[in-house]
Amino acid sequence: MRTSLQLMLFGRVALGAFLGFAIGLEREYRRKGAGDRTFALLAMGSAAFVGAGIALFPLTADRVIQGVAAGVGFLGVGIIFRGNRNGEPRGLTTAAASWSAASIGVLAGAGVYVTAILSTLLVIAVLESQHLPYVGRLVKPHGSEPPPQAK
Repeated sequence: MRTSLQLMLFGRVALGAFLGFAIGLEREYRRKGAGDRTFALLAMGSAAFVGAGIALFPLTADRVIQGVAAGVGFLGVGIIFRGNRNGEPRGLTTAAASWSAASIGVLAGAGVYVTAILSTLLVIAVLESQHLPYVGRLVKPHGSEPPPQAK
């Protein structure tokens, strides 16, 4: 494989890692279990698989993307757990963000740079939306309703 192609693939992988790291910084800032390194590795691995799949196996690269989506979905299940006495799930947003980070890695690995960067900004905006002054007031935080009174 030509050195120029390898350097291009490395650039795609590095972009995926950087964009995943940016999403992970938000999760880290909000003190969530999966943070900057986790998200960087998810996006970097996705970019590497897809970049290599496109470069080496162009006719079956769609299968590589399917494998990444399924694998990260499986990983997301490990992030979700039952966190309180009522058995309500916790970690759904982090699991969804990890899946989004992997899809951004897929975009970076496929060379769709502008869409990958804009998607990263969109993911961060969605994650931060409840903390914005006016938007946060529109949505009740989970579990904000008072418990029913006993009669």
